[in-house]
Amino acid sequence: MRLDKFIAENTGLTRSQAAKVLKSGVVTVNGNIEKSGAAKISQEDEIYYEDQKLEWVEEGQYFMLYKPQGYICSHDDGEYPTVFQFFDYPLMTKLHTAGRLDVDTTGLVLLTDDGKWSHRITSPKHHCEKTYLVTLADPVEDFYAQRLAEGILLRGEKEPTLPAQLEILDDYNVNLTISEGRYHQVKRMFAALGNKVEALHRWRIGDVVLDERLEEGEFRSLTSEEIASFNGK
Repeated sequence: MRLDKFIAENTGLTRSQAAKVLKSGVVTVNGNIEKSGAAKISQEDEIYYEDQKLEWVEEGQYFMLYKPQGYICSHDDGEYPTVFQFFDYPLMTKLHTAGRLDVDTTGLVLLTDDGKWSHRITSPKHHCEKTYLVTLADPVEDFYAQRLAEGILLRGEKEPTLPAQLEILDDYNVNLTISEGRYHQVKRMFAALGNKVEALHRWRIGDVVLDERLEEGEFRSLTSEEIASFNGK
């Protein structure tokens, strides 16, 4: 790996900022000052930045996060804080989300540095199921379950949604399981039924269920069984 890339990933600096840091002579590799960003390094090398050792992060990281309301699932948009802020450097720079939640939606988010693994979750051809707890503005109507199971043609779309499963919990709360990830899909589906989503909380992706021990903003590593549950999808 190039030294400037390693510094950027481990400090939060941009590549251009890392280049300036290197030129200032505050980075050492194996005890020697190194000013070239193009210098090649490996995990056997010891890199210090301003007398602080920079650690290598092993590849193959998998986490579940309880996303609070008000956070986005991208690295930066300049308006809202991101879910990656719950992680420390350098890990936060290496992770991406396996699917996203809207800024006002809470619940389960999976994060990883493994692109092939996340593709098995997000790719439309795999039809990975996600279950949401949905709070509605108006009472649930009897015809909802059949309409959702048949598929709904959303406004601006050419194809109806894939069959969805509805579990009615009470007059205003339901569990909805879908196997797609269209833009604002759950909200648009209920809008097409003449209702409005007041609150949305995702609690399941595939066979992985949000750990009830986690508080909002907390995360934990996935178990080997949870990681492997997507390998055959």
